[in-house]
This record gives sequence, C-alpha cells and structure tokens, in this order.
Amino acid sequence: MEWICYIIMLVVPYLLGGINTSIIVTKLRTGKDIREMGSGNAGLTNTLRTQGKAIAGIVLLGDVLKAVIAVFAVKLAFYLIGGIDTTDVTLGMNWVNYVSIMMVVVGHVFPVYYNFKGGKGVLAAISAIFAVDWRSAVILLTIFIVIVAITRYVSLGSCIASSMFCVTALIFTYFLDGDPAGIINSILGGLTAALIIFMHRGNIHRLLTHTEKKLGEKAKS
Repeated sequence: MEWICYIIMLVVPYLLGGINTSIIVTKLRTGKDIREMGSGNAGLTNTLRTQGKAIAGIVLLGDVLKAVIAVFAVKLAFYLIGGIDTTDVTLGMNWVNYVSIMMVVVGHVFPVYYNFKGGKGVLAAISAIFAVDWRSAVILLTIFIVIVAITRYVSLGSCIASSMFCVTALIFTYFLDGDPAGIINSILGGLTAALIIFMHRGNIHRLLTHTEKKLGEKAKS
C-alpha cells in the first residue's frame, strides 16, 4: 500500500499548491485577473500593491494554510496508510517531506486550475518549510527580512533566501540530525530554490537594469 502514499506525496501538494488565493480573491473583489494587473504575478507582493493590505492579508493566510495542510496531509498519509513516520530521521524518510515542499511550489507556480500560470512560490515555499523544519524556515525568513529591510527589494530577498535552502537543509538534516537522506533533502531544496529563482527571472533583469519596484511602491491596478 506504500505506492498510494507516494502518489499522494506528488498529487496532493501539487493540487493544494495550485489553489491561488490571490487569483480567487481578486476575481471576487474586482472581477479582474490579478495576472493582468500590476506586475502580472499572482502572488502576495502584487496583491499588496494592487489590492491593498486587507486583501493581501487574506492571500497571506490562504497561501500559508494550503502549504501547511499539504505537508501534513502527506505526513498523515504515510503514517496511517504506510505506517511510516516521515519525521523520524533514523528511518531516512524525511526526503518525503522535502518532496512535498517542492510539489507545493510546483503547484503554486504551474497550477492546473489556471492554465499553469500562477505565482512565484515564495510564500508557499516558506510556509511548507516551516511545516517540515522550523529551523531552516526561521533562518531563511530572517535572511529575507534583512535583505528586504536593507534594499527594499522583495524579489532580491526572495532569491537570496531561496538560494540558501539547500544549505540549511544540508546543515540541519545531514550534519546536525544525522539524517541518512540529508543529501537528498539538500538536492530537493536546491531544485525548489532553482524553480523560485527561475520564476524571478524578470525581476532579476529589472534589478540589473535598476527598474525593479521597491517595497511600498504602487502598481497600476
């Protein structure tokens, strides 16, 4: 019956990750598609710029909940169906949780519900990471906050913090916890980060050309 668990590991986080609160709430509020407003990204930052703090707060809550629920759904499936505790590092199955993180991000970025055009996956990623290893999440979130506080560029903070995920995964799971799957966790963290950075390629270009908007700057709605 373990094969059912592996299917759940791939499908459930992807489907839950694809539920885009930004698209849903903006559509309900304005009748418009958030992907045709502001920067064109269906994510928290663009929602804040075009819809305001209240709507952005709903998007924040929605993205956090879907990511956390997705990770715990996979953990529960492995425990109830396969009898496997993926949080027990001695079993070497923690990599399952890192696949869940990656699939949440894949679902958010390429949602089947919205013609495979979603957000950039930053909030979904950090929320899922918190549900797997709060130590990595705290460090990555701290890096993000420091970079944004100094530069006022959300995209720069997102890319730099994401790039460190493979490092924190390796340090905490492999070196500190002695997880046999620590190297795999790091690779999965790197793949997740690579996808997020790839989705920021437009932002990176604007950063290099000094045309990227800073935090607090309004976008056209």
